[in-house]
Amino acid sequence: MTEKPNVTLSGKVEKIIKSPDPSEPEKAEISLRDGDPLYQEIRIENSLTDENGDEVSLKKGAEVDVTVEAEKNATVPKSNGNK
Repeated sequence: MTEKPNVTLSGKVEKIIKSPDPSEPEKAEISLRDGDPLYQEIRIENSLTDENGDEVSLKKGAEVDVTVEAEKNATVPKSNGNK
């Protein structure tokens, strides 16, 4: 198996934040359902690429999945408390 270790969390786009500076990108604020209460929101540049290679943006209220992945050598086995 060559897949990178990963986790996917469900979320919802809570707001679209327009930039006051035209040289700065618009942001999407995403609330993660399983995030800790003080750390549920993340902000990302509101620019994605669709299956045709075209640039698209998220809409407010969109249901999304956020995936975090790492190289295998950047992880350690999780102890199960039996040691």
